[in-house]
Amino acid sequence: MKGKTLKYIILLATISVAGVLSIQFFFLRNSYNYSEKQFRESTAVALKEVAWQLLTATGNTANFDSIAPVEIVSNSYYIVNIDAIIDYDLLKFHLTEELKKHQIYTSFEFAIYNPSSGEMEQKTYMTEREEEKTSTFSFPQNENETSSYFAVHFPDRSPYFHSRLSVWYLFTGLLLVVVLFFGYTLSVIIRQRQLSEIQKNFINNLTHELKTPISSISLAARVLNNEKIVQTPERLLEYAQIIEEQNNRLSKNVEKVLNLASLEKNRIHLNLEKIELQEFIKEVTDYFEQSDSGQEATIKLNPGSQKEFVFADKFHFNNLVMNILENSVKYCEKKPLIIIDLCRDKNYKIIKFTDNGIGIPKKHQKKIFKRFYRVPTGNVHNVKGFGLGLDYVRKITKAHGWKIKVDNNPDGGSIFTLLIRATK
Repeated sequence: MKGKTLKYIILLATISVAGVLSIQFFFLRNSYNYSEKQFRESTAVALKEVAWQLLTATGNTANFDSIAPVEIVSNSYYIVNIDAIIDYDLLKFHLTEELKKHQIYTSFEFAIYNPSSGEMEQKTYMTEREEEKTSTFSFPQNENETSSYFAVHFPDRSPYFHSRLSVWYLFTGLLLVVVLFFGYTLSVIIRQRQLSEIQKNFINNLTHELKTPISSISLAARVLNNEKIVQTPERLLEYAQIIEEQNNRLSKNVEKVLNLASLEKNRIHLNLEKIELQEFIKEVTDYFEQSDSGQEATIKLNPGSQKEFVFADKFHFNNLVMNILENSVKYCEKKPLIIIDLCRDKNYKIIKFTDNGIGIPKKHQKKIFKRFYRVPTGNVHNVKGFGLGLDYVRKITKAHGWKIKVDNNPDGGSIFTLLIRATK
């Protein structure tokens, strides 16, 4: 699938999902508002019925139709004006019955205003299971405090709304699950596409890196098969050296691939031993300077003021340092200069590799330790490689419990910092 096609599909899918979600939440919001309105209306009707029942009990219903007994103070607080004596037990009974009749199954609390004392009295909290408790709610009083009234407060209306909106909640939940599944699937597709591109580049690089030494060895072998070659010992030596160099190159590439396969199967077995850090780094740099890459570079080692010891796998630690040094030389467009500083702070023993190479753009610094990843250079490939070296460095560092980071060198190039936790 082409890149532009995939982008268009992702864009259209995102717009579609956003549209469906918007419509769903629009209907959910409207349903909630409708349920809110229905709750107010049902509660008002139920409380009006309670007021009628109380007036009927006192025989004072003559002026009922001329008054508006129910005053909605807020969505959860109601005042019911009754110009008559209110019996507490009768009020509790009718409140419970009328609210049930109008399908309002939720807890509520009520209190009765006594004009004589000017206080809200007999504050009661009724649970959904009709358990009676003392209410702690501070009932706001009515402006008209010359006649009796009772107030009702609904502290938690969620059971009512849950019963009305349960279907919408179900549909919304299912939609969110579908969206999450869609997002996960899309992310997997994108990751697989990226991995496919990386693997394709890796195979292309691997093919080139393996074919080149094989072709050189084959050519040298054909020349050596000529009987007359023994008459020119200089040429014989030259082609023998070519075979040796290309064989070493081929062996290194095969070793990198085998190391990758081994690490992927979690076969990192560390043989930890106590290593004197300054001496070890000196040995590695001396060996590196004798290699083909190292002969081009100038390495300066600042060993620090005191000896430091670490516990590490000598083989893997050696390869880790060699990979960093090789990268510093490979990605340098002038005479390579590598400065190695050994120091420590309160928590870490620090090895800092500073080079004068081409540097790494900040946006790529977090990605260079990923397998197969190489900093994009367009169609220009001046440096061949697999993108395995720094992945190996990261995995060996992690296996030891160390840390590694990369920063830009202010003078040009990169700074790789290896942090080894200090032990007492």
